[in-house]
This record gives sequence, structure tokens and C-alpha cells, in this order.
Amino acid sequence: MTAPHRHPTAYSTVRGEHRNELEIRRSRFITVLRRVGTETEATGLLAQLRTEFPTARHHCSAYLIGAGRTIQRAHDDGEPAGTAGAPMLEALSRHGAADLSDTAAVVVRYFGGVLLGAGGLIRAYSQSVTRALDGAPLLRRRLLSLYTVPVAHAEAGRVENELRAAATIIRGTSYTPEEALIEVALEADADSYEDFKRRLAASTAGASVSRPAGTTWVDLD
Repeated sequence: MTAPHRHPTAYSTVRGEHRNELEIRRSRFITVLRRVGTETEATGLLAQLRTEFPTARHHCSAYLIGAGRTIQRAHDDGEPAGTAGAPMLEALSRHGAADLSDTAAVVVRYFGGVLLGAGGLIRAYSQSVTRALDGAPLLRRRLLSLYTVPVAHAEAGRVENELRAAATIIRGTSYTPEEALIEVALEADADSYEDFKRRLAASTAGASVSRPAGTTWVDLD
């Protein structure tokens, strides 16, 4: 399923991979969360877990991908329609500040011999993902504007250090025969850029003017 979304400048995702297991009326529900950036990565997780847990009766999945959650998928894998994938997707969607994305969830179920009924399955799959998310480490991603700052070779180290001291994100420094180019990342708003211009002018005595270099998503600790 897909739906229109706004274009956010920040969202959260899981940090790496996280696992959690619940036993509900003798059935085992093993939840695996993983950060993914594409549908191929999400389906790759599912394929991996089918190999890792080959005797499980169900490998149900759900995932959200994209800063605006532009890709949303859910699969019941043999459970009654709407009792597994959909509640898993809902659990992902409503977690925390409701901006979690780039996250895949797979719930591996080993049937314990007790039928849970439709309502019981919905609660079990939702609870499995929610419990896993509650224990999963998250990181923040933010859309930042990139700029290159040309400075003389001899001044590059000093200017870079002064910018870092002012909490500017430095993406790296490259060198040409004529100059050094410091790449910085700023919050994508006018106030942040104006503050940066003032710091840069003070550091270089007005000799350096930054150049726009696009945007990028950056992981924040």
C-alpha cells in the first residue's frame, strides 16, 4: 500500500538489528527488527529468517521505507487475512513520535498447538512488534543542506577546527592545487545558514564565501 505524505526533514529508524521473543499461549513469537533502506533489503531480511528458522509455521512481515513513509507493505504469510501483517505495520507506524521509518519487522511464529482466534492473533503480532520496538535502540536522521567552503591550504586546519568548535558538522576536506574545500552540513533553514555565514566570516575575515552543494540525510547520535 502507498499513500501521499508530507516531506519531513527528520525521522527515526532502528539502529542496526534488534530481536525479541514472546511466548503467548504456547506459541513462540520471535520478532526481528532491522534498519532497511530499500524493499530489496526488507525482503532480504525475510529470506534470511526463512533460512534461519525453516521449521516455523509463519514468517510474517511489515516495513516502512522512506522519509515520508512512501513505501508501506504488510504480509500475513498464511495467517488469516489482516491478523498479522496489518497489526505489525500499525505497531511500526504508531511507535514513539510516529515518525519511525526505514524499518522492517519480521515475526517468526512457532505454533504451540493452541488456536488464538483472529483477535488473539492481532494482539499477539501487535504486541510482539511493540515489545521489540520498546527495547530497540533508535537513531535520528535529519535532512541537512551541504556547502563547500574554499580556504587557503595553510588556513584549512584552523578554519575547520573553529567551525567544529562552533558545533558545525564537517563532512570532510578535499584539496585542489589552488585551495582546500571544507564540506559542511547545516540545518535546512535560513537562520542556520545566516548563523553559519557569520561564523565563517569571523573565522576567515570575510575572505571565504560558501557554495551550495545540495542536501543529504545524516545520521545523528
